[in-house]
Amino acid sequence: MIEGMVERITGPVVIAHGMKGSKMYDVVRVGKEQLNGEIIRLDGESAVVQVYEDTSGLVIGEKVTNTELPLSAELGPGLLSSIYDGIQRPLPALVKASGSFISRGIMLPGLDHERKWTFTPAVKTGDRVTGGDILGTVPEYHIEHRILVPPGISGTVTDVHAGDFTVTEPVCVLDNHTEISMLQRWPVRKGRPYTTKQDPTLPLVTGQRVFDTMFPVTKGGTAMIPGGFGTGKTVAEQTLAKWSDTQIVVYIGCGERGNEMTDVLTEFPELLDPRTKRPLIQRTILIANTSNMPVAAREASIYTGITMGEYYRDMGYDVALMADSTSRWGEALREVSGRLEEMPGEEGYPAYLATRLAAFYERAGRVVCLGSEGRVGSVTIVGAVSPPGGDFSEPITQNTLRITGTFWALDTALAYRRHFPSVNWIKSYSLYLENIKDWFVESGYPDWKEMRDTTMYLLQKEVELQEIVQLVGPDALPESEKAILEVTRMIREDFLQQSAYHDVDSFCPMEKQYWMLKVILTFYERTSAAMARGISLAKVIKLPVKAEIGRMKELADVEKIKPLIPEIERTIGALEVER
Repeated sequence: MIEGMVERITGPVVIAHGMKGSKMYDVVRVGKEQLNGEIIRLDGESAVVQVYEDTSGLVIGEKVTNTELPLSAELGPGLLSSIYDGIQRPLPALVKASGSFISRGIMLPGLDHERKWTFTPAVKTGDRVTGGDILGTVPEYHIEHRILVPPGISGTVTDVHAGDFTVTEPVCVLDNHTEISMLQRWPVRKGRPYTTKQDPTLPLVTGQRVFDTMFPVTKGGTAMIPGGFGTGKTVAEQTLAKWSDTQIVVYIGCGERGNEMTDVLTEFPELLDPRTKRPLIQRTILIANTSNMPVAAREASIYTGITMGEYYRDMGYDVALMADSTSRWGEALREVSGRLEEMPGEEGYPAYLATRLAAFYERAGRVVCLGSEGRVGSVTIVGAVSPPGGDFSEPITQNTLRITGTFWALDTALAYRRHFPSVNWIKSYSLYLENIKDWFVESGYPDWKEMRDTTMYLLQKEVELQEIVQLVGPDALPESEKAILEVTRMIREDFLQQSAYHDVDSFCPMEKQYWMLKVILTFYERTSAAMARGISLAKVIKLPVKAEIGRMKELADVEKIKPLIPEIERTIGALEVER
């Protein structure tokens, strides 16, 4: 065992002497209270330790013990519906152990080692297995938790049993005497292996029109949501966590306010998944490292979360990971870097900020998993960014922009006008449009790309026309351009705007999104054609069908939306006949 002595203390950073033989990222116990820490730099016999807890009261000369193991996550049955801190200590268990104010030095296992789970084997004696193969299954709520052979292990099954086991008891023995339990431990800073990474060709359906139709992200893709205070980043991420088309959600509250995490904890057990009709908490893992919790653990929290996401990905599931927010993670990185007296980069962030961000986002992807079954799973990362003052030129936003495939820019002006989601359709973009075009065609939406491009053209045209209106007034515009302003207002208010709290409008299926947009664009095409024949815009606007278009978002049945297209054709055609 390697033991050293505290030589210097600088906030959460401790320098320990006599640590010869230690390795980078080894977990250590510091002082009499056994504070948890991690080695982040080695210099001769000295080790620089990042302590995950408050170091007040620690004194020079106290003992530092190296566990000689890296910071690892416990993976197995029991993860779903759990809430952890940044280093995977279960918060409910911490409350029981020390009360509402968590005592220092407590280290509890991430999984319940006493609870028994019903294991059903999927292999039999004599079967040859390799890393990633499914040994058996355990029911975890409605999810089939697949017990996998750990990566790097292979052999022939000599003993396997069905029954009730704890996560630490062996359920399978191989011919090389390797015992495999339901518990895996994996270093959080190391990505879990896979066979191959696939191209992003399947969209992540979120039920939010501005995301799915206008700026989609794929399963296995990456997206960022930057925005100033009050623009709705947290509500957007919580909405994505609630409604995204995935089996598993990992939600990381990284440096956010405690009341926001409380909202998640109180809402999720009450909300039903629209697909399974079960409580959303049953497919969710929550990691809470709020702004008043130790700053060093915040830096580790996103690695803990992505490791859990990769574990369920390896079972063949689609996982959505929400990081709220990576700006707070970057601030933690900056604070620790300052304590280490490293040369600061732009705005005081460490020079390796871009590398750390890229390493995190690159762990997303849709992959062929290890194992002989050829399972396919995915991890999609959506990271919120909180630029100070809404300044998108700051380092976290700019470095994340270079990495992510979808950019959902939240706009303070839209938020002040109560337009939510406050996604600015001019600044936002998606690099996945061509990748998922074939999926829309195969799903019965052959003209989705053309409709989306037409909508973007009209919205961009509106910006140009609004500048003219501000200079000379709306009366100077020709009727055809007034029609564009009227239709884009419909697109903004009747399509892009969506209530996260409405019983029907909070989740909009892809089919409904398609037909809603088709109705609005049909109205534009028929209006333009009628005006070319001399019909005034005022007459078209007064038609009752226009009010019906405005109520589309409140209709749960898409079959009530489709008849609006022939209704538009009929009523506008009647105006032409009257003329």
